[in-house]
Amino acid sequence: MKPFLNWAGGKRWLVSNHAAILHAPCDRFVEPFLGSGAVYFHLEPKKALLSDANPRLIETFGAVRDEPGEVLELLKLHQRRHDSGYYYRVREQSLRKNATRAAQFIYLNRTCFNGLYRVNLDGRFNVPKGSKDAVLLPDDDFLAWSELLRGAQLRAGDFAESIEETGPGDLLYVDPPYTVKHNMNNFVKYNERIFSWADQVRLRDSLVAATKRGVRVILSNADHPSIRDLYPASDWAKITLGRHSRLAASSDHRKPTTELVISNCLSARSKHRDPRVCT
Repeated sequence: MKPFLNWAGGKRWLVSNHAAILHAPCDRFVEPFLGSGAVYFHLEPKKALLSDANPRLIETFGAVRDEPGEVLELLKLHQRRHDSGYYYRVREQSLRKNATRAAQFIYLNRTCFNGLYRVNLDGRFNVPKGSKDAVLLPDDDFLAWSELLRGAQLRAGDFAESIEETGPGDLLYVDPPYTVKHNMNNFVKYNERIFSWADQVRLRDSLVAATKRGVRVILSNADHPSIRDLYPASDWAKITLGRHSRLAASSDHRKPTTELVISNCLSARSKHRDPRVCT
């Protein structure tokens, strides 16, 4: 199942090209940096805890779960009215109902520049209109998204709160904002304002504690020596994966890059899970 949002740093490339490493068995899937939820929608777990520091994002997931029909009808309205002027008028609106706010969020996400989510100092979304005009897509399935999300607990908050609740039987997939410059990553300066190096260290400490509780952990992060040094080889397997950068404005400048997967339940010798560790 595909996600209904685009997201800078999203993991559609991971589930498309390296899905095998994600299929560790679990009783519950936990993702504390939800974004578009590409890994969640790929795995389709029956039980999940999904959280993010962005309350508007979590609110949107909740509306898709609880009011899929109303969200879809509002998106049809946005599609009929969409043009450059309409985009900027909708961007400035302050709405109250969950469904209308969710439709606004999805509309802006699908038609803004590169699916970025960025706010100004007043907390207002300020990404300019992009080149895509499709508000509704042929493979949209709001009823299926709603049905899957009925098995998910949604929470807005700091990543540590969700990680602290994990235990044996949980699979914890962690994809924090990348805060060190690596490869062609030119989005780091913005990320540093929302997720600092101190947060990277705090995340590492949370994952070490979760490992001691018997939690299976799979972490995506920047392929950079500072990140590798945070996670000792004696305790963590590290797998380098290749992909194409999506953050450049022109497709001509989206060059091959690498990212790092770090895990306590994968084998560093292979891009597939090691059943001796994961089961």
